[in-house]
Amino acid sequence: MSKDLDWIEKSGGFEWTPGSPWPPEVEHSDYYYDYTRNDPDRKNPFTDPEDRERAFKVTGQKPYIYESPDGGDTVYRYESGSDPLKRELVREPSLYKSKIRKYEEDKGLKDLQEYVATTYEGHYTSDRNENIQTLDIIESVGDAKSFCRSNAIKYLTRYDKKGQAKRDILKAAHYCLLLYYFDGHTNTNWYEIIWQNN
Repeated sequence: MSKDLDWIEKSGGFEWTPGSPWPPEVEHSDYYYDYTRNDPDRKNPFTDPEDRERAFKVTGQKPYIYESPDGGDTVYRYESGSDPLKRELVREPSLYKSKIRKYEEDKGLKDLQEYVATTYEGHYTSDRNENIQTLDIIESVGDAKSFCRSNAIKYLTRYDKKGQAKRDILKAAHYCLLLYYFDGHTNTNWYEIIWQNN
């Protein structure tokens, strides 16, 4: 099969009249430009300005203009043709990327992360292969939230009474983190909540 015929077959087949341009100019249907038909969150893949504009019209989406005042750490966007002051926060700087933290929260989070990692080797499990923890059983009877809240309170009230202040804080913080999970907040986009409340 010749290269030209192969191209025709892969392109869905076109009739060609001698004397007309080759390859034939193709007028695509709206379906071709509907880039959201299989994934509603997909970004516009077209790079040609005319194709890109038609795709926006077909999908009913509007192009966004993105701005970042700090080189990509914080990103805002607003719809093309709308008021730039009504922009929305898309990405907030990561705590770890920020250079200055007055109270060294990044170090505290790193210590907490390391502490949590060590607890996974010490938790009570029914079988190492099944990886079922006592907390899983507590959750199955509906007590996970109250258990985590109570333990966080316990470790905060006994803070430094046994000479292990750092460990008490890390344990309380770990139970607060578990409460955050069992209360359903790990699926929440927290910076959107902060943006909406400001």
